[in-house]
Amino acid sequence: MNQGNIMAVEIDNEIVNVCRRFGIKGEAVSQSVFTDGHINSTLLLVFEEEGETKKYLVQGINTHVFKNPEELMENIVNVTTYLRNKIAETDGDPDRETLTFLKAENGKYYYYENDKCWRIYNFIDCSHTCNKIENKKLFENAGRTFGNFQRHLTDYPMHTLHETIKDFHNTPKRFDNLEAAIKNNAAGRADSIKADIDFAMARRAESGKLLDLYKEGLIPLRVTHNDTKLNNILFDDETNEGICVIDLDTIMPGFSLYDFGDAIRFGGNTTREDDDNLDNVNISLELFESYAEGFLSASAKALTMAEVENLAFSAMLMTLECGIRFLTDYLDGDVYFRTHYAEHNLVRARNQFKLVYEIEKHMDEMNDIVMKIYNKYI
Repeated sequence: MNQGNIMAVEIDNEIVNVCRRFGIKGEAVSQSVFTDGHINSTLLLVFEEEGETKKYLVQGINTHVFKNPEELMENIVNVTTYLRNKIAETDGDPDRETLTFLKAENGKYYYYENDKCWRIYNFIDCSHTCNKIENKKLFENAGRTFGNFQRHLTDYPMHTLHETIKDFHNTPKRFDNLEAAIKNNAAGRADSIKADIDFAMARRAESGKLLDLYKEGLIPLRVTHNDTKLNNILFDDETNEGICVIDLDTIMPGFSLYDFGDAIRFGGNTTREDDDNLDNVNISLELFESYAEGFLSASAKALTMAEVENLAFSAMLMTLECGIRFLTDYLDGDVYFRTHYAEHNLVRARNQFKLVYEIEKHMDEMNDIVMKIYNKYI
């Protein structure tokens, strides 16, 4: 299997020239394009050099989304370099268990060519990504992979990390944006969704809990991935174990709870996030337990007690935050998220709010699951 959906295309000399800027030699023998990316364009280039086949991922950085490639790549390269050292210390394989970026002729890890910004990293062979949780073991493996990511980066020097997207998971700020959208009512939709607005606003008081815990010194700032979907892990083709965390563009300072909670929001929902039949929306306690098992098996000793005690809460908070972002965009006239029909963002918001409701109903059970697993690994 491959790292996503790819399609062979004709070799582009412009892309080959970009590769030369990063010191790649030999003859380009094939070029393919990844068709499932949403932000950056990604190509797979294969070169033959002195009888050896070498594969590289050539990526065009979307500078409309990531306006400062200097800080973006500084975050990524510093974190992956740190990971390489930690993985080597534990007798792992740094070339396989983290991404390896190439330096360009300008001495940087990105290069502008024909007004486009490029970066290149080594392709990790015999691995694949997954877009769907086919069984609970796969989700456990995903949890372990992100748990290892947290454990390896426990002592990372946080002062060196840039905040590339300001207030990305600042939930109180997201509520401020929602209130502004209600007041402005740009699309004239506020009066028809009062129940949805009321559902969100009734939970505003809880939105600052993690920030309060941080101010009290109970949870630390950590390196966070901020997009802990299943397809941001490479799995080994033979063992199906998670080997490497990818798509590192949103690495920033944050809370480990952001990453855990968003993984459950994405993977613990019993249906897709835009299913308009809310009867299908529930939290799978079985999948929650599987992910928590994997995550805590790797990270339990690296977490503070307050982090552990709020793992289940983080699933509710990240789901609530996502729901209010969808609702805000619906009120603003669908200017941020791509939609396929007029009510799409509202359907998404209601889906997330139903999941919030279900998580709240099962919060005690989820907390018990967490503590049972945690006590096994400390």
